[in-house]
Amino acid sequence: MSALRGLLFALALALLAGAARAAVEVQDDRGTRVALPQPPRRIVSLLPSLTETVCALGACDRLVAVDDYSNFPAQVQALPRVGGLEDASIERIVALRPDLVLAATSSRVLARLEGLGLKVVALEPRTLADVQRVAGQLDQLLGTGQAPRLLAAIDAGVEAAARALPPALRGTSVYIEVNGAPYAASEASFIGELLARLGLANVVPGRLGPFPKLNPEFVVRADPQVVLVADRDAALLRARPGWDRIRALRDGRVCAFTPAQGDVLVRPGPRMPEAAQLMVQCLQGGLPGRAR
Repeated sequence: MSALRGLLFALALALLAGAARAAVEVQDDRGTRVALPQPPRRIVSLLPSLTETVCALGACDRLVAVDDYSNFPAQVQALPRVGGLEDASIERIVALRPDLVLAATSSRVLARLEGLGLKVVALEPRTLADVQRVAGQLDQLLGTGQAPRLLAAIDAGVEAAARALPPALRGTSVYIEVNGAPYAASEASFIGELLARLGLANVVPGRLGPFPKLNPEFVVRADPQVVLVADRDAALLRARPGWDRIRALRDGRVCAFTPAQGDVLVRPGPRMPEAAQLMVQCLQGGLPGRAR
């Protein structure tokens, strides 16, 4: 009988240990601790960079819905859409019965979703260090163990893009516009850090914040040698006061990126090596609106 009791006790301990291993907990970018009894199986993602990272970690099949702008990889395009940063549909999200909602810290629906009893993790990567941290946090939540492989692939891809840039182009001054207001990517953003990894000079200083709204006159004074801008805005640059004096416009060194390329450039996550390659192609004259 004592042997049986010992066996049952050992079995109970094993079950408790298994349950403890299954439970997951992270602290998100709000400083909020979120605990789950087990890795989530039904996930709603409300930020494209988080969607892409979940998929890159091998958990795309756990997504049950995404925001209106998540469009990569192709697998997510068939998923239900539940709105965007400002207008996510609470009703549609709740109806999907997710065991986890991933969202940006700036999303307006966080408190309402939590008030309805949903588990919400808010993560918003803005720098390369953030990308590494967020990948690790998502890996911890998902239990896939794929973060080291993913981060190694990102680093290797960016390094390969840096090696592909001809030495004569290193130190080129660059202005990257992420929105026609104009909002730019500064040295403090992950885009600016990618530029630095490539050996390029960003004309927008980090002290202005990661993605500052600029007075157009600032760019005239900075006088970049190369400009990267959305194709919808490229034709309008010369209409901005004084911009016809900028070296990049005088020399025809303006790269106009398509909406799909823009998605790659502005999403901090698994496709950053591709973003670095686009920058290199721009400087080598391989994008429309050539940079020579």
